Amino acid sequence: MGYGVPGDLLGVRPVKRRVFVSYHHQGDRSYYDAFSRQFAENYDVVHDSSVERVIGSDDAEYVIRRIRENYISGSSCTVVLCGGQTPGRKFVDWEVKATLDKEHGLIGVKLPTNPIQQGGTVLVPARLHDNIESGYAIWVQWNELMLYPTQLAAQIEEANGRNKALILNMRALASRNT
Repeated sequence: MGYGVPGDLLGVRPVKRRVFVSYHHQGDRSYYDAFSRQFAENYDVVHDSSVERVIGSDDAEYVIRRIRENYISGSSCTVVLCGGQTPGRKFVDWEVKATLDKEHGLIGVKLPTNPIQQGGTVLVPARLHDNIESGYAIWVQWNELMLYPTQLAAQIEEANGRNKALILNMRALASRNT
């Protein structure tokens, strides 16, 4: 009995991919909440806990090690929600660094709170920008992500499949919030 019956028919669900989400907690919390609601059914979206409050240290190397161990390890990739104030957040920089240290996929998402600058550019954390430019990180628009949520699976696979030799992670660590 039960032979040939797919696992989901037996009440066994496939393991969800774990996705770490990095963002500016004060400025873009509503987008994190919307991301979690949209994708929680298909992904284990790492719960919102401000790294700054949870780890309680300003020692960059210690914090980055804890980010790698407690948040990045076991995840499929990191999604960075990029609002207008995100580039100035040191913990976002440290989370991107930890992601690159582990050679995990990296996806940047332009939020509507990120204004287009003169010349058509947007504000992006420098370490993320380096890796978008190198071809390692993927860059997507919030509206497209939410309009076509099934594409996230392909974007995660693409991010994880990118050539690790494209990683640029030598930039000095952000030492303070700006």
